[in-house]
Amino acid sequence: MGFVDRSRENLLSKMATGNGHGENSPYFDGWKAYENDPFDASENPRGVIQMGLAENQLCFDLIQDWIKKNPKASICTPDGVDAFRDRAIFQDYHGLAEFRNAVAKFMAKVRGNRVRFDPDRIVMSGGATGAHETIAFCLANPGEAFLVPTPYYPGFDRDLRWRTGVQLLPVVCESFNNFKVTRKALEAAYERAQEAKIRVKGLLITNPSNPLGTILDRETLRSIVSFINEKNIHLVCDEIYAATVFSEPGFVSVSEIMEEEITCNRDLIHIVYSLSKDMGFPGFRVGIIYSYNDAVVNCSRKMSSFGLVSSQTQHLIASMLSDDEFVDRFIAESAKRLGKRHEVFTQGLDQVGIGYLKSNAGLFLWMDLHHLLKEKTFEAEMELWRVIINEVKLNVSPGSSFHCSEPGWFRVCFANMDDSTMELALTRIITFALQSKELRIQRKRQCWASNRPRLSFSKRRMDDIMMTQSLLSPHSPIPQSPLVRART
Repeated sequence: MGFVDRSRENLLSKMATGNGHGENSPYFDGWKAYENDPFDASENPRGVIQMGLAENQLCFDLIQDWIKKNPKASICTPDGVDAFRDRAIFQDYHGLAEFRNAVAKFMAKVRGNRVRFDPDRIVMSGGATGAHETIAFCLANPGEAFLVPTPYYPGFDRDLRWRTGVQLLPVVCESFNNFKVTRKALEAAYERAQEAKIRVKGLLITNPSNPLGTILDRETLRSIVSFINEKNIHLVCDEIYAATVFSEPGFVSVSEIMEEEITCNRDLIHIVYSLSKDMGFPGFRVGIIYSYNDAVVNCSRKMSSFGLVSSQTQHLIASMLSDDEFVDRFIAESAKRLGKRHEVFTQGLDQVGIGYLKSNAGLFLWMDLHHLLKEKTFEAEMELWRVIINEVKLNVSPGSSFHCSEPGWFRVCFANMDDSTMELALTRIITFALQSKELRIQRKRQCWASNRPRLSFSKRRMDDIMMTQSLLSPHSPIPQSPLVRART
């Protein structure tokens, strides 16, 4: 009997053969470009620098020092091995009591101890990714929708939609008011859903914002809570960047709004948290669901069986977060270092007239390059992005991948690298901006109506960029750059 060739679609599920993961986005394409040609100061100095990863690597020394001083926190050391058996055997999906207590205490401390969290409402998940999907499963049926203010994290399209069948509908926010979430924008998005006969089950907000690096003020949060109460829809608050606020105004959690004297159906409020950003532990996959709704707590806890945090990790985290002196020092020092990195980076952009959204939180900057677009279109944005990826050798993420309504914005991450790499990345940006300015002046002078020169780096120009790193001062690298001095 001969072999019958069947199509791949007939052999596999629609999920396996579909594109629900959204991996064909420029956001992920940038990561692939980095993986194919990663920068290394010694082995590949001309490679792509990863500025598309929102990771906090600025305080690993504090973590390492604590681990060295607390060997019992790990069950894989001679000092901690006595706890190995109790942690290696079966643990139910409620999680270790000491872990839930420590996380609840840490969440309160990050919020200035202005609110308290009940350890019995702490539900574990495999990172914020798993937490968001679990919440979506609990709150909405396939085809129903969440409203999401734009621009928003591209991973939400995967986390909330791929396996749940839930839709995400944009709440269009614009640059004229710094992308603020307004009641008018919320109402407009809700009305569009009603007209399309799509049932809205909730609103998803990120506070502090990814990619904006801004916080939602108390007045805006009150307006949002009022909106979801009037519409009788859920509010999911992603607060995974809560401890990355490095300057005033301070972070305000939705949990604080709920303690005020306002009408609020607590069953509609849910918080997603993790230690990936605030502590810099994305590899530990510590995600948290905190819901004020008993049914959601019970359901999500059962569903957490599909993505538990390992008991070994729970043991280590519980020990670390229970050390009040260490936690206080870490939170303060992390904010200080993030603020300094943000200051140095923005000063470098200021030197060459690159704009950005004023921000005070997060691990990134919302950079405005609309003046470098050939025309105000998303096609022009992608063309510029390809130049930055392939020739400037920086993986920055285009605003269109964040569903931004305006072309020309880019998210650039600055906390996932050491000082020297950040210095080189900024030097590449500065050089690119100066060359772009020169080219625009040249175009105006020559008035080329057709056959306009393409924005491109020659091999010689790239060599100049790479050599610039060696010219920078080790003490005050950016302000002393010869590129910067040449412009002033």
